[in-house]
Amino acid sequence: MKILLYTLLSGMLLAASSKAADWPVWGRDASRNMVSDEKGAPAKWDIGEMNDKEVVDMKTTKNIKWVAKIGSQAYGNVTVGNGKVLVGTNNESPRDPKKKGDRGVVYCLNEKTGAYEWQLIIPKLGAGKVSDWEYIGICSSAAIVGDKAYVVTNRCESVCIDLKGMSNGNDGPFKDESKYMSEKGKPAAVVEKTDADILWVFDMRDELGIFPHNVTSSSPIVIDGVVYNATSNGVDWSHTNIPSPLSPNFIGLDAKNGKLLGEEASGASARCLHASWSSLTYGTIGGQKQIIWGASDGFCYGFDPKAKEDDEGFLIYPELWRIDCNEDSYRKDKKGGKIPYATPPGPSECIGTPVLYDNKIYVAIGQDPEHGDGVGRISCIDPTKRGDISNSGLVWKYTDIGRTISTASVADGLVYIAEYAGKIHCLDAKTGKPYWVHDTLSRIWGSTLVADGKVYIGTEDGEVVIFNAGKEKKIISTMDMGAPVYSSPVFANGTLYISTQTHLYAIGKK
Repeated sequence: MKILLYTLLSGMLLAASSKAADWPVWGRDASRNMVSDEKGAPAKWDIGEMNDKEVVDMKTTKNIKWVAKIGSQAYGNVTVGNGKVLVGTNNESPRDPKKKGDRGVVYCLNEKTGAYEWQLIIPKLGAGKVSDWEYIGICSSAAIVGDKAYVVTNRCESVCIDLKGMSNGNDGPFKDESKYMSEKGKPAAVVEKTDADILWVFDMRDELGIFPHNVTSSSPIVIDGVVYNATSNGVDWSHTNIPSPLSPNFIGLDAKNGKLLGEEASGASARCLHASWSSLTYGTIGGQKQIIWGASDGFCYGFDPKAKEDDEGFLIYPELWRIDCNEDSYRKDKKGGKIPYATPPGPSECIGTPVLYDNKIYVAIGQDPEHGDGVGRISCIDPTKRGDISNSGLVWKYTDIGRTISTASVADGLVYIAEYAGKIHCLDAKTGKPYWVHDTLSRIWGSTLVADGKVYIGTEDGEVVIFNAGKEKKIISTMDMGAPVYSSPVFANGTLYISTQTHLYAIGKK
């Protein structure tokens, strides 16, 4: 009887654990498809009351596990792994009074309680808006792999950190945390137990001549011991000159030591419209491993992740295919003249991340929100084709959508995609046929999440709109978050995470 009871309990525990899952990278996994298989995603909650010091009275909340105060701006998604929650923000609510001022910050919080454990704090470049926009903080999501985390900083660096922080000592060969955190011309920063333990740093500006435009924004993935991230190489303040046309738009680094293992050399930097902000996608399609990148020239590319040495001795990722994600009419007018960038009818780059679903790629085009509205397109691509597949590889396109900086979610044969103007589109994944469109009457910066038969999206007006997932539009609820929601909802291990500009809410049954 005891053996039977033990077997039954073990089976129940295994079944329960199989339904729960970490969310260790932007987009949950390398496919970047923000769809959760878990059940029990909440549709109603109350964020409660907040005092003048922005502290939430937990007694006034409903369906909220914990709340963490972050900075004054938050754009990157949370990632969840090994009992930790990582979130990028700025330093406008400094955890360490000795380290004040405008900086990029990554907080590490306890997954169960929201308790603050440590922070990676990064001084500004000092270049102003052109390369490190004031008070914008960290715009990327960290990647959690085992006992390490990888993050792209506001200083255009790829950094590896110990997920346990300094609690297990200052590990690894990197011992200059004090120098790293110190601002130029100011006293050396004191390393505290609540500071991050940095294992290695790869400076993309110093090593590769990268010129990041406005911000450095790329959420890394780690595949077979290689860290892949985009560089944010772009134009200068004039928006016409490209300072580093030969520098790569994405790179691969050894996850153990940060050694450069390969770089992109498609020529997209010389054709850059603005900046390479899109993150990278990975998958095996038709037996071929591929790195997929939405590019700064308005194309989407596929690369072999095995770098090869070129004639000059550089390790280069071989290009497999490329496809123009813009309409010809976005690039040239009826007389064949070039349509200027950042005008409503003009071309756009890819900012949202390509999504791999059922051996197809789904990617949309858009621009910096400061550029306003304009024409857009979402494309469904066949990545088994080779060469320039702008015609042969296009499965379908949908142009009744404006510019977007969002990433699509694809589930049960349906594509959900938000546009910057505030509309949510539901399309058939095989044909691109539209089923419904909903106007939130607000701007949208984040991306949709599909979880437990629901579709979640946050808005600039501070609402989270929750739809029934399906071909018919049905709004389940609209929840007030009290502040703009520029990030995307994440559902991991039974908890829904939503960041406003100032607070991170862990939503679900206590």
